[in-house]
Amino acid sequence: MKEVLLQVENLSVGFHTYRGDIHAVRNISYNLHKGEALGIVGESGCGKSVSVHAIMQLLPEENSFVKTGKAFLGEQELLGLKERDMRKIRGNKISMIFQDPMTSLNPVLKIGNQMMEGIMIHKKISKEEARKQAAELLQAVGISSPETRLNSYPHQFSGGMRQRVMIAMALACKPGIIIADEPTTALDVTIQAQILELMGNLKETFQTSIILISHDLGVIATLCDRVLVMYAGELLEGGSAEDVFYRAAHPYTQGLLASLPGTAANGKNKLHVIEGQPPNLLKEIKGCAFLPRCKYAMEICGREMPPKNTVDCEHWVKCWLNYKNGGGNLG
Repeated sequence: MKEVLLQVENLSVGFHTYRGDIHAVRNISYNLHKGEALGIVGESGCGKSVSVHAIMQLLPEENSFVKTGKAFLGEQELLGLKERDMRKIRGNKISMIFQDPMTSLNPVLKIGNQMMEGIMIHKKISKEEARKQAAELLQAVGISSPETRLNSYPHQFSGGMRQRVMIAMALACKPGIIIADEPTTALDVTIQAQILELMGNLKETFQTSIILISHDLGVIATLCDRVLVMYAGELLEGGSAEDVFYRAAHPYTQGLLASLPGTAANGKNKLHVIEGQPPNLLKEIKGCAFLPRCKYAMEICGREMPPKNTVDCEHWVKCWLNYKNGGGNLG
């Protein structure tokens, strides 16, 4: 059995607003194993980023709250840690690659200074040694003339090179886990492919576990071993990438896959659209959150949320159509 590095249990996260509390993440649980890439996919606003930001304690203190749940890094529970203890985790045991490389780097500091800061804090080494390691990291992620580039400012790098710098910074202390939050959103498709290939190579080389968050199913399919499908703050389906992409069991997952360019009869037909809008997370959701948009909806769907049901081995789904004691299947 694979070693579990991160275990998330019944995590619920919300935000206080003037209109009431928004329940952005609702009772999610999952494990991350050593050396695997886990993809979390879903529409924008479904709670993907909020869930990992909560684990890293990066949500704004003034209006966010963790209603329930725990997150274990090995045997250490993260959500109860004080800030000074959490700083020892961030960048050292768990690193994060943020969504926009254009704004993730400080524009008034040289690349070398930004990379060396984390290395010196966590490794307690000299400035000279930190600079040497920073140059090696830039070379490892495919940036030429690394010694010269350490003296450059972020605006002197292209978007793809900035994201490579962010990946180098994430790898600086050889963390066991890297969380990549929409790492290719701001990049063109060519650079996107290069970044995904780079992350795949680093995963194999360093046996680093990756949580890849994206609304782009193509990106998830390229890198991930296992996939979780998220909707309205909940996890609706999970399994191997092959299970989710070729044997999708939930109507929402099927709708996402049907919406991909290239699946509409070689471009001759219009792309599939999931009709309707996600539910209002200010209100309590009774039953299945996908009910208003689901063409297979039944009376029971509005009364209670379906339990987690095993489809095959590690493939599971929360849908009454797949409930083992009743209902049919989606074919």
